[in-house]
Amino acid sequence: MPARLRAGDQARVASTGLRARPLRAALSALGIAIGTTAIVAVLGLSASSQAGLLAEIDRLGTNLLTAKTGQSFTQVAAVMPVAAPGRVSRLGSVEEVAHTGTVGDAKVYRSPLILRVNTNGLKVQAASLNLPRVAGAGVARGRWLNEGTATQPAVVLGAAAAARLGISRVYPGQRVWLDGQWFYVAGILTPATLAPDVDTSALVGYPAARRYLGHTSMIRGQPADGPPSTLYVRAQPDAVGAVQSVLAQTTNPEAPNEVNVSQPSDALTARAAAKGAFNSLFLGLGVVALLVGAVGVANIMIISVLERRSEIGLRRALGATRGQIRTQFLSEAIMLAVLGGVVGVAAGALATAVYAAVKGWTVVIPAEAWAGGIGSAIVIGAIAGLIPALRAARLSPTEALRTA
Repeated sequence: MPARLRAGDQARVASTGLRARPLRAALSALGIAIGTTAIVAVLGLSASSQAGLLAEIDRLGTNLLTAKTGQSFTQVAAVMPVAAPGRVSRLGSVEEVAHTGTVGDAKVYRSPLILRVNTNGLKVQAASLNLPRVAGAGVARGRWLNEGTATQPAVVLGAAAAARLGISRVYPGQRVWLDGQWFYVAGILTPATLAPDVDTSALVGYPAARRYLGHTSMIRGQPADGPPSTLYVRAQPDAVGAVQSVLAQTTNPEAPNEVNVSQPSDALTARAAAKGAFNSLFLGLGVVALLVGAVGVANIMIISVLERRSEIGLRRALGATRGQIRTQFLSEAIMLAVLGGVVGVAAGALATAVYAAVKGWTVVIPAEAWAGGIGSAIVIGAIAGLIPALRAARLSPTEALRTA
């Protein structure tokens, strides 16, 4: 009768080789660990990034539309009608409209000593008082414009504009050189994810733009806010498509082709898709590392069979069957791969948690990431250990003991 081994005894026998040579086992599992780490980290970071993006979209809303001036048929810059904000606000599904108007060639500098060519890509815009609320930008420092400061030489800087000017705080008497005169800094905005033009602008009130910067327009002989260049429109969430389809015609009925309408939240979705394109590359690198690790495991197992001929021969002489020898070495290879897989999953999860915490994302590690990492390690261990296990099982007791 062939000898029988319980599952626990079989596992203990299979782990003998790993416990006898721990350093070699660790180095052999390293390739598996690196590949699994890459797979778990890529999937985890992708899921965490997606969760962060969805949270950002939920916070900012997908119901923001923008209408910007484009070009006419003669390839000159188009001008948006002054009455456009009022017309758009009367649409039934529109909740609120804010607008900005580019103030000619006005530029903003830290001081009059800066060369005029060093504009840092910043522009000056007149803004309606409800702009931060509609565009989804908060006030990081100081205050936003009000009915009083909008008439004075006061400016609020977008987040990128403040960074490029080297201004990180607001204090009494702080000034910037704007179109040849001093303007007092009233505040700094938080990044406007859905309105990048706001980020790179110095924002003043329309009355101040008329009074100090010459931004004027006349409607029936009365000074108005001036021609806007961008409208920010908050529509009802279930009517965004309907508003988008008529926004250009409503903004400029005489030349709707001169108005560019977009939904800024689409840019966030496109950014997520662009990031996803790199996931395949990193997953491919992880698979390559797993294959390298599989070759290492197979090599170590073949060497182990050659080194342990006497053990194989002695066990066969004492009654061990070919199946038990085959199971011993196959289990040892799988244990080696699983060891690397567990270490890799832990390392990948840790990397995901640290990076997501730095970015302020919710830590998300999909089940397919860690389950796939462990599962692929088991499969690779089984494949890598199959040939060495078959070679060990084919050895006869006399041959094994004679060549030991």
